[in-house]
Amino acid sequence: MEDHMTGCTQENNKEKRYECDVCGKAWEKPSKLEAHRRVHTGERPFDCSECDKNFTRYASLLRHNRVHSGEKPFACSDCGKSFKTKQELKIHQRVHTGEKPYGCSACGKSFAQLSGLLRHGLVHSSERPFTCSDCDKAFKSSQELKAHMRLHTGERPFTCSDCGKSFKSSKELKVHRRQHMGERPYICSDCGKGFKSSPELKMHMRLHTGERPFTCNDCGKGFIRSDSLLEHQHTHTGVRPYTCSDCGKGFTRSHGLLVHRRTHSNERPYTCAQCGKGFTCSNSLLQHQHTHTGERPYTCSQCGKGFTCSNYLLQHQRTHTGMRPYTCTQCGKGFTKSTRLLSHQRTHTGERPFTCTQCGKGFTQSNSLLEHQRIHTGERPYTCSQCGKGFTRSSRLRSHQRTHTGERPFTCTQCGKGFTSSTKLLEHQWVHSGQRPFSCSDCGKGFKTTQELKVHLRVHTGEKPYGCSTCGKSFARLSGLWVHQRVHSSERPFTCSDCGKAFKSSLALKVHRRLHTGERPYTCSDCDKGFTRLSSLLAHQRTHSSERPYTCTQCGKGFTQSSNLLVHQHTHTGERPYTCAQCGKGFSRPNSLLSHQQVHAGD
Repeated sequence: MEDHMTGCTQENNKEKRYECDVCGKAWEKPSKLEAHRRVHTGERPFDCSECDKNFTRYASLLRHNRVHSGEKPFACSDCGKSFKTKQELKIHQRVHTGEKPYGCSACGKSFAQLSGLLRHGLVHSSERPFTCSDCDKAFKSSQELKAHMRLHTGERPFTCSDCGKSFKSSKELKVHRRQHMGERPYICSDCGKGFKSSPELKMHMRLHTGERPFTCNDCGKGFIRSDSLLEHQHTHTGVRPYTCSDCGKGFTRSHGLLVHRRTHSNERPYTCAQCGKGFTCSNSLLQHQHTHTGERPYTCSQCGKGFTCSNYLLQHQRTHTGMRPYTCTQCGKGFTKSTRLLSHQRTHTGERPFTCTQCGKGFTQSNSLLEHQRIHTGERPYTCSQCGKGFTRSSRLRSHQRTHTGERPFTCTQCGKGFTSSTKLLEHQWVHSGQRPFSCSDCGKGFKTTQELKVHLRVHTGEKPYGCSTCGKSFARLSGLWVHQRVHSSERPFTCSDCGKAFKSSLALKVHRRLHTGERPYTCSDCDKGFTRLSSLLAHQRTHSSERPYTCTQCGKGFTQSSNLLVHQHTHTGERPYTCAQCGKGFSRPNSLLSHQQVHAGD
């Protein structure tokens, strides 16, 4: 260790006559020798009257008493900051002077404090002499071990006087206090962003330099932080050492467990000053605030797309590189995020740990449950500033806003057609490939997405979970309920610019516009006949195959479309839901009502 300390200030050359009979160390004064001997005997004769802590030297007790009194008599002439001891002030002044008198002989790195050099020396020696008795993790210093032990004991002795939050170390509390004061003294010279601590700035700088000094031996992935590498390695080993005592969910990080526990306690300590929305962690609040400011500080160098946090940018860049580092061991499917792999694995196990308390429905992800609960509450927290339409998810609001701006950033490489979201582009690409990977187990019909299959299955089960509060009519799709509710309000917000006809949904307007343009994008491969709707093409193709997948349970008659089956069932029930407004006569089919109305028109 002495080899790494060439920059140390040499001891003065006074004669040292008083030698310790235990270790041989010499002192120039008998009082210093006496104080030193207490290191060997363990004697601490100077007791603090307030906290019972004891010390080997009276001067140490005096310094400690300032912790209780808050006294900081030594002030910096440059910045006014105060300190409890002359030594602390002396070390602090090196921040202004840039002096780093302790240099490492191995790599040349310099330090403002001797303790910093001593800790750094262990980097070269790989020595970690202080080991945790609970988990065998080793540390470079006793102070690091002491702080680590609080993970096991749960001790958080340092409490914030503003919000009551507790911390494992005084340094963590000091950094946290800057959140309340708004202080970010460490500024990035490249982008001007401020940080609460120098390590945060150092790690941030790696975003600009591209430096990733911590590399995974299994997959070669690099990280800007050592703890990020440690957490990543758990994805290879499957270890989740931090477990929730309420639901059994495991986490790779203690912080992840801490944030998760707030989902059980409903604690949301971080609140948005603009809209009052609460969040379980400060990062989520910071990202949310970007939705108010519109700020997207992290930009993709390849496509220019902006993101609210660096992690989202990192995940997005994998769409360009094609990298999917998280692979399912059962089916080999790759994912860009470890959380998506975890959710996917539940499709194999059938696990749905997040359950709705109102209807009992289970979900594989907590955010899916949160979005589902908005169906019951009617909450739509993301509102379009142009038309007032509300959405349950911020991503759906962003896609919707593109209908106003005309932006379609996701383009099909085969036909050049643009889309407002990557999901819609993916679904469209299956039109070219003909791929329908999700099949119905009842009728064999294929679908492009799991959501389409899920909605289709309601045809067989009869499930209609979305009910109209006005008339009680139920629907298999939430969008069907929204469109239906316009029957009661007579609202038809979508108007054709050619003929002025109004429609209840944007999809109905889109299909209608094809009457003016003559567009028939869905073509039969057998007879080349074109159709304005995909459903019309599918029904037509059954005339070639003679397929009739919709069967009446009472008489066994088959139909090519579910709507024809529904009309047919009226012949068994006697129901006549289509009524003439002029004479009150009822009909079982809508076209029969239309023919009847011509009788009145002829009168």
